[in-house]
Amino acid sequence: MRTIGLIGGMSWESSAEYYRLLNEETRRRLGGHHCAPSLLLTVDFAEVEELQRTGRWERSGELLADAARRLEGAGAELVLLCTNTMRKVADAITDAVDVPFVHIVDATAQRLAGFRKVGLLGTRFTMEQDFYRDRMRGHGIELVVPEEPDRTLVHDVIYRELTRNRVEPASRAAYRDVMARLVERGAEAIVLGCTEITLLVDASDATVPLVDSTRAHVEAGVDRALA
Repeated sequence: MRTIGLIGGMSWESSAEYYRLLNEETRRRLGGHHCAPSLLLTVDFAEVEELQRTGRWERSGELLADAARRLEGAGAELVLLCTNTMRKVADAITDAVDVPFVHIVDATAQRLAGFRKVGLLGTRFTMEQDFYRDRMRGHGIELVVPEEPDRTLVHDVIYRELTRNRVEPASRAAYRDVMARLVERGAEAIVLGCTEITLLVDASDATVPLVDSTRAHVEAGVDRALA
């Protein structure tokens, strides 16, 4: 099994979920006491969040490209970026390394076979900018995002609660309502397009299938590591 490099820390809560799922999936496939050979490099989310907030995406790309190079130098044979939002700078990462970069949107799209109109929950950047929508469109999937004020609610819960390891019942109820409104607008499934959202909601919270981008990404990474 190839060694998987993980760029984490955005936030550490979701990176811990990546590590857990990665090893559970490896053991499920290989049995026994098997774990995934892996390297985790954690960046400082405070720095990343400030770059997001101030629109300094080029600097964000440089930061994560450096992280990818360091992982490759340490022996990683493929790289996973443990976040959806920073997929915006994926090209900077792929250009920085010679090892494969497993893209979370492609992995998620594979789990959406048969669906054409899909709701998306994520950070404001993921929901409002084109980088996620355009790549999904390339897979034949139309994304529907919440209207305001739902987008603000979804974004604020991520940054004020989930990335600070807070899981509030009131926020879970609010997310249920947001998802119900997406279904009313024709969503046939809903992508949990932020790696923290699965800390808050699960399949029991929606009337349509929920696709966990984190789990889809991990499974794609294990596929590639075992190929």
